[in-house]
Amino acid sequence: MANKEFYFAIIGHADQPIFEMDFPAGERKTKESEGTRHLNHYIGHAALDIVDEHAFTTTQMYLKMVDKFNEWYVSAFVTASRIRFIILHTHRADEGIKQFFQEMYETYIKHAMNPFYEIDDVIDSVAFEQKAALYGRKYLS
Repeated sequence: MANKEFYFAIIGHADQPIFEMDFPAGERKTKESEGTRHLNHYIGHAALDIVDEHAFTTTQMYLKMVDKFNEWYVSAFVTASRIRFIILHTHRADEGIKQFFQEMYETYIKHAMNPFYEIDDVIDSVAFEQKAALYGRKYLS
């Protein structure tokens, strides 16, 4: 793969995705990329057990690379409330991913403090998506 590709997901307490985004964000979806999105969803969920194991053995929130499936690396970040941030990536970019996770964690905390948001609800916010796209362009390119 020549292009850097990223798939970011925030996973709730019941292992359900509450936010998903592909990077680069501007690409239009083709039939092939829709199949890739389903594969990414599967890879991310398959790595959740490994993420949980790592989360219980360390005090760090950023777990770095926890798994690899074919050309996809899986990196994770676990919040204090056990919400999991998963990113699948085709190229190693540890420092950029760490910065991205920290910015998205701050954005998630601000969103979660909204009195109309209930934890584990799907995040359907244009402002949240714009922040994710901004941080993706800034740290993942």
